[in-house]
Amino acid sequence: MSLQATIAKLLLKLPDSFLVRMSGGKPVELGGRTLDPRFQFMMTGAKRQPAMSSLSPQEARAASADGLAMFADKAELGVIWEDSAIAGGDGHQIPVRIYRPDNQDANAPMMVYYHFGGGVIGDLETCHVFCTMIARAAKCPVLSVDYRLAPEHKFPAGLEDCIDAYDWALRNARKYGAPAGVATVGGDSMGGNFSAIVAQEMVRERKPVPLLQLLIYPATDIDREFPSYQTYGETYPLDADTMRWFMEQYIPEGQDRADVRLSPAREANLEKLPPAVIATAGFDPLVDDGAAYAQLLRKSGVKVEYKCYDSLAHGFTAFTGVVPAARKACAEIASRVAEAYKTIEIDED
Repeated sequence: MSLQATIAKLLLKLPDSFLVRMSGGKPVELGGRTLDPRFQFMMTGAKRQPAMSSLSPQEARAASADGLAMFADKAELGVIWEDSAIAGGDGHQIPVRIYRPDNQDANAPMMVYYHFGGGVIGDLETCHVFCTMIARAAKCPVLSVDYRLAPEHKFPAGLEDCIDAYDWALRNARKYGAPAGVATVGGDSMGGNFSAIVAQEMVRERKPVPLLQLLIYPATDIDREFPSYQTYGETYPLDADTMRWFMEQYIPEGQDRADVRLSPAREANLEKLPPAVIATAGFDPLVDDGAAYAQLLRKSGVKVEYKCYDSLAHGFTAFTGVVPAARKACAEIASRVAEAYKTIEIDED
């Protein structure tokens, strides 16, 4: 661990009152919510750094990776993993990481997980700890996907990798001790977008539909800015300008942003989608988006478990090492997935 990381972690262990005093003197309150003091402290420090939207995509990836490495927790005990690669539709290799818990249940389907990053940043390390939590709690193998990133690979390249990985999981799950021909999907932020779209694509193409979709602070309507873009437009680590910058990198010029392969909330027919576990962060431009999609699914008769973690900020799955409330939230989400897995019925035929 670097000296900078050590100092950051020590500071973030200070009492809440000290952290608030060091970052403005009073709690940050917006939209009837109060920000966790540790996120408030980090947000204050981030204001002294260049905005992500002022960086090149390559610089943004490096800065994000370095920053998140300081806040990472230790992987869950009892989970092993291996890095590998699978073939994409056009023959290119998609890096993946496959997790297996020592308490694996042979009836628990593999989860295919997609990391956050606006389609521009992030990698297998971004969601590493959280994937171990999911694997351990749900007693299932997890396939984490390092899909192609924009602007080098604009839409729909990353989405196509996610679909290819899901198809691969259906064909190969048995090799990893899971039922063949079935899988679940999950992801946070852009990964939540991909998860929702993959579920819809399987319905549209009449292929095996995921048995569960885990959507954490998902972007589901790219063509709309909800009121939370204004209320929480200057929050950390995701602000409204950064979200717009991500989409500028990700979406080709002239592309219809209301396309359901970009904005799954625009799909008219949601009735055949699988049950969903949806979690949002209170201090997040996307909080209204995730809540609205949960409501759309419910109105269509889809079973939804929804919770907003009011005091937390976007990206909290990557801050479990320094924000106890984030660690608690991730453990709770993993537990919700585990409970949902208990209700999954797999057709042996």
